[in-house]
Amino acid sequence: MKNKTFAVWLTFFGGPLGLHRFYLNGFTDKLGWLIPIPTALGWYGIQRALEFGQDDATSWALIPLIGFTLAGCALNAIIYGLMPLEKWNQKFNPSTPDTEVSGATNWVTVFGIATALLLGTTVLMASIVFSFQRYFEHQIEEARAISQTPK
Repeated sequence: MKNKTFAVWLTFFGGPLGLHRFYLNGFTDKLGWLIPIPTALGWYGIQRALEFGQDDATSWALIPLIGFTLAGCALNAIIYGLMPLEKWNQKFNPSTPDTEVSGATNWVTVFGIATALLLGTTVLMASIVFSFQRYFEHQIEEARAISQTPK
């Protein structure tokens, strides 16, 4: 029996590794195996930035991937948490009655939804800001290089 509260927290904290997909759909879920790829690429971007500095174009292209993955998992946690009891049980506990308490929303679930909303929004905005900042800094550097070339 799949517990909604556990799924919300697992989606938020273990989502970038696909753990929520494995919990809800089993190990045959293809998307669960694909979710860690952008997480790993984003982590690799962070490692590159630490090694080569902030001017490494590859790192600033990869770092937002981890942020967008975290934000997507937070959104998924919100969706799971707000899912009505009957729909949750029909989708994830089909052999149980529609009113089974494992799909019920309690205060721990609500706190998980609020946490996912707060931190997911923060991570999403930070990822967008980081992407645009690095893009515009790159454009300024290219414009300076063009304006300094002799004619």
